[in-house]
Amino acid sequence: MSTAPKLTPSTLAALLCARICHDLVSPVGALGTAIEILDDESNADMHDDALALIKSSSRKASAKLKYLRIAFGAAGSAPGVLATAELQGLIDDMFDDAKADLAYDWDGEGLEKSRARLLLGLIMLAVQSVPRGGEVRVVTGNGALKVVATGKRARLDDNIARALSGRAPEDGFDGRTIAPFYAGMMARELGGTTRADMVDETVTFRADFDS
Repeated sequence: MSTAPKLTPSTLAALLCARICHDLVSPVGALGTAIEILDDESNADMHDDALALIKSSSRKASAKLKYLRIAFGAAGSAPGVLATAELQGLIDDMFDDAKADLAYDWDGEGLEKSRARLLLGLIMLAVQSVPRGGEVRVVTGNGALKVVATGKRARLDDNIARALSGRAPEDGFDGRTIAPFYAGMMARELGGTTRADMVDETVTFRADFDS
């Protein structure tokens, strides 16, 4: 078994923060742009568009914050069970503008919170693997969490696969590769393993547990 690369707590925290900030830059930046337009009296004819942008960007920012709060934040670390309906709502809101369609095969009506956090991390990776669209299917049950992404020009970066399995990327960690490493780390803490595979135009991210 691969030995997980040593990361100091401060480096891990900094890289996770960089990833979270990257995800929030777009909607927060759009909010700032819309507010600037509203403040500019010479752009009065664009105020309706600015208000529409504020509404859509605030919804997107809120959806991302709720999702990332569970996936990466301490709010998701307390023991408990998350209802699959709640999880599905978080996922749908987070990726409502993604090109890929989301589908679900839930086993039961709830998922232990630690595994739910891990699943959210795997879904982020899966959506990114089909940037031109397709289907991302979430499957739970039989001691496994599986997210299958299928689409034209699907891709699996070797550094993402390496980080997910607990190995350091060739060029070191950054805000992009720390997320799969964190997902793998959570799985190992739960006594499980993670991996990613690609066959034709299908990329599968999965976590397996003994029970």
